[in-house]
Amino acid sequence: MLFNSLHFALFLPIVFFLYWFLNRKSLTVQNLLLLVSSYFFYACWDWRFMFLLLFSTLLDYYTGLMMCRTEHPLHKKIWFWLSVSINLGFLLFFKYYNFFVDSATESLSHLGLAVHPWTLKVILPVGISFYTFHGLSYVIDIYKGRIKAEQHFIDYAVFVSFFPRLVAGPIERATHLLPQIKRKRSFDYAVAVDGLRQILWGLFKKIVIADQCAEYANIIFNSSDHASGSTLLLGALFFSFQIYGDFSGYSDIALGTARLFGIDLLRNFAFPYFSRDIAEFWRRWHISLSSWFRDYLYIPLGGSKGSLWMKVRNTFIIFIVSGFWHGANWTFIVWGFLNALFIMPSILLNTNRNHLETVAQGKLVPTLKESFSMALTFGLTVFAWIFFRAASVTQAWQIITKIASRSVLQYPEFDKDDTLKPTLLLIGLFMVIEWLGREQQYAIQRLFTTSPRSIRWAFYGVLSFIIYYFALSIDNQQFIYFQF
Repeated sequence: MLFNSLHFALFLPIVFFLYWFLNRKSLTVQNLLLLVSSYFFYACWDWRFMFLLLFSTLLDYYTGLMMCRTEHPLHKKIWFWLSVSINLGFLLFFKYYNFFVDSATESLSHLGLAVHPWTLKVILPVGISFYTFHGLSYVIDIYKGRIKAEQHFIDYAVFVSFFPRLVAGPIERATHLLPQIKRKRSFDYAVAVDGLRQILWGLFKKIVIADQCAEYANIIFNSSDHASGSTLLLGALFFSFQIYGDFSGYSDIALGTARLFGIDLLRNFAFPYFSRDIAEFWRRWHISLSSWFRDYLYIPLGGSKGSLWMKVRNTFIIFIVSGFWHGANWTFIVWGFLNALFIMPSILLNTNRNHLETVAQGKLVPTLKESFSMALTFGLTVFAWIFFRAASVTQAWQIITKIASRSVLQYPEFDKDDTLKPTLLLIGLFMVIEWLGREQQYAIQRLFTTSPRSIRWAFYGVLSFIIYYFALSIDNQQFIYFQF
């Protein structure tokens, strides 16, 4: 069930009505309703993978109980590693089985050995990376003594499967989400309105910006052999706005939907394209995943407290693992390696914590230095996105070679050229709104809120009409991060 589908437009009000107006006096019934709704939401993708989600939930729930009940350190360690091994085993099998088989076959063919292995056609269960990381963080936190095991299965199951964030995050922590699930919730009109406003902006990002950019990016990348450098550069820019509008749009819809039920999810994006260096970019892009790798991989490896060599090593490890997490393709590994390379100056010069505040805070325009830093950071990010989007490392390199050639000076030419300028103007308007709202949780959170009601509702009406118009003109596309 897509957030940008008619099915979800019918599903959400029904669940909302049942949640607040039929069961508002019973927290247990509310949580049970959330659990049933979440399982139905997930089953709409493929009901067969419900068993995998349920097994993962039961495994980590029972493991948490057993680790807290046993007093023997060895038994606790056995339960811990059993859960981690099974969770990672499922993740590796479903995400990387075909990748490893194909890579091994290709390597052997280079040695002159013809191998034709029999392979399974493994389908990737939607959201497996996200709910697996939920369970892992829960089990690790119990093992480290940071939290106690949750005794109530329904509450824990809601923590794992809460439908707004089930299939593409944000990746929640038990310390943040579980207390909210266990706490009695009351309806707050202002919070619900804010949630609807964030959903509206998320739909705009997805349907108007991301899906429109996807049309151009797909055309250009799919015909890269015959495209000029300027066209390919434009394709890379379109994909950059596509993936940002797509993923941050999903996160906005998820956070806004959760607020309708009185629950706050972790913020996942903080206007990353206005970053002044790569370190700041990664504090603002997919925040829940970046912080997960920091807390459960980077810091256990020694973090930044050791020698310079250790800092460099740990940085490359988390970025390469992050690339591997995104998918079974060498392009993601290279993308992770490039980001590690780009962040090295900040690590070596110890300036990776220099930009903690919002750029040009309290000002309308940035300084010349800030503008240059943002442009450079954005350029490096776009360069890395080429590998992320390309079908292979070879294609990515061919695209970069063409962009570096004289053909980059030509006027871009491709299908749908007649709508190019309006699309670029739309992206420009979108970024202006994002810039004006960069100090808020999302761009339109405070936009027109102090204006007369007629102006405010006129703005929401225009935004809704634009979303409706583009929803009719472009086929609904799945969110990019569903494949991860």
